[in-house]
Amino acid sequence: MMEMEFDKPKKERAVLVGLRCHSFGMDENADEETLAELAALVETAGAETVAMTLQTRPAPDARTFIGEGKAQEVKELAEANEADLIIFDNELSPSQMRVLEEMTDKTVLDRSALILDIFAQRARTGEGKLQVELAQYQYILPRLAGLGHAMSRLGGGIGTRGPGESKLESDRRHIRRRIDKLREDLEQVRQVRAVQRRQRKKTELPLVAIVGYTNAGKSTLLNLLTDAGIEANDRLFDTLDPTTRKKRISDTQEILLSDTVGFIRKLPHHLVSAFKATLEELAYADLLLHVVDVSDPNWEIHAATVDKVIEQLGAQEIPRVMVYNKADKCDELPAARDGVLFSAKTGEGTEALLAAIEKALGRGKHEMHLCIPYSDGAALDVLHREGQVKSIEYGEAGTLVTVIVDDKLCGQMQKYRVEEA
Repeated sequence: MMEMEFDKPKKERAVLVGLRCHSFGMDENADEETLAELAALVETAGAETVAMTLQTRPAPDARTFIGEGKAQEVKELAEANEADLIIFDNELSPSQMRVLEEMTDKTVLDRSALILDIFAQRARTGEGKLQVELAQYQYILPRLAGLGHAMSRLGGGIGTRGPGESKLESDRRHIRRRIDKLREDLEQVRQVRAVQRRQRKKTELPLVAIVGYTNAGKSTLLNLLTDAGIEANDRLFDTLDPTTRKKRISDTQEILLSDTVGFIRKLPHHLVSAFKATLEELAYADLLLHVVDVSDPNWEIHAATVDKVIEQLGAQEIPRVMVYNKADKCDELPAARDGVLFSAKTGEGTEALLAAIEKALGRGKHEMHLCIPYSDGAALDVLHREGQVKSIEYGEAGTLVTVIVDDKLCGQMQKYRVEEA
């Protein structure tokens, strides 16, 4: 059989454009930092940034977003650098995207489309692929009338990824039917996860979820603590599909430790919605480890972004431990009164982190009055083993127990709770 060699495909070249307006909120504005982050996203997607420009206006132009003169300047910049793509750090309307494509004769994408493209490349499991496809269709549906070249690119993307052009028909009914089917499939995934959660509750192992900004070092932390063997690269969105491992943190405490997808500023809302089947695990976690890269000068902004997504997912009430990672790279460290200074690379701070996890999981103490049925001797054994039993009486319905328990045991024993006699 004759072997054929193919030239390595040439990297696509991109010009990055951002708009800064006084009327924009923090999540809408572009600045030097968000453009640098966009360049990292472009590299992750397999293209290269050849030029970037930032425009400041009182308000966006309704037709071209950045104004006619700036659009012409961007066209010349793209031609001079032999760029294939013009990628905006802000979100564009379909009509603006079409007008800019006509003016520049280049493919125009916005930040949301680029992130979707990366997610399409990174998804490995069936669940991850379902979520990506749903997010892409939700992005495309309101844009059907306005998208030009970008419409077909979303099917192929940088490096040809995603659902495929053949699926991206302009028939809205077809896409809506596909969205409904994807939602049904993801609902089945949620139900399977719910069964897994119930089984986990039976094993009485608390779930500790690792959250944080993309590239904060979450996978490296999981590898260090559990030898999970996850490939930890210096790339954005390197973990899409969650990994869960057991970890014994003390002689008396074992936990399940779960990695999650990294968050990012300006994360498209439909992406959060589509990835809820994965991210909703956070709402059922017993503890969140919020990993922060303190070597990044913008770590406080990144931490606030993560807090915002946690709130969107309804997980803001879950206890959390702040993990100030990459401490070995810092000259000055934040006051870690509410967290742990840590280095996932060197292992420094591991013992302090495990102690903080154990303390956080058992920090609440509650006095409970319980009636344990005589048929459920195992529950009584658990109370003697893990709680502080103050008194026991034997009644007609069962054993009456007054006991001091932690948060976890309090939740498990709610079904036996009675009013004090």
